[in-house]
Amino acid sequence: MKYAYARGLISNDFGHLLKSKGQEQPKRNIPLSITKLKKLRQYCLSHTEDEFNVLVALALETGARRGELLGIKKEDIFEYGIKILRSISPTNDDTQLKTKHSKRDISINEDVYQAVTKLAQTKEGYIFDWNGFKQASQLQKLLKQLGLTKTTFHGLRDTHASFLFSKDISLDYISRRLGHNSILTTQQYYLELIPEKKHQQDADALSLLNDLSL
Repeated sequence: MKYAYARGLISNDFGHLLKSKGQEQPKRNIPLSITKLKKLRQYCLSHTEDEFNVLVALALETGARRGELLGIKKEDIFEYGIKILRSISPTNDDTQLKTKHSKRDISINEDVYQAVTKLAQTKEGYIFDWNGFKQASQLQKLLKQLGLTKTTFHGLRDTHASFLFSKDISLDYISRRLGHNSILTTQQYYLELIPEKKHQQDADALSLLNDLSL
């Protein structure tokens, strides 16, 4: 394709859009392990003077999408929970949620609730400053500071779901908490166990198989 582009046979070089055979693109939305989840959560809740840390803590606590978190207003907070009613996008002014199932109430723990209620609202009534939509780069800076694996805000959503899976929370509950259309969506995108759970299940499976030899 690069040859055809160089010879003027095609007007654009689309080669960068093609996957090389046998090569997989690196995953960006990598869930954090339980150990790393705890470290990030504890740091954020110990440094709530920085609004961004509260945003990350709330992402870990709820599994909500970044746009949904940025769309939270003061009146959307109730005792030990938040209402997801809108989503903010950097590309347009539409605040509608992704689907009708995205509209939901999500319960949160007291420590996260206290951190959220202390935030000052913006002049538009939102609890988080959109800050030029630089949250992705801010997250990378925070993770690097703490020596944690690189991931994205969607990776924090995956982390939340994976953690609940690891504690045997029902798939139906997790699906509703994440605002998915159906359980099938949850199974398709989030049924990836975090390392600690997989190792435990490997051990359990081998133990059961070993019993067959007794």
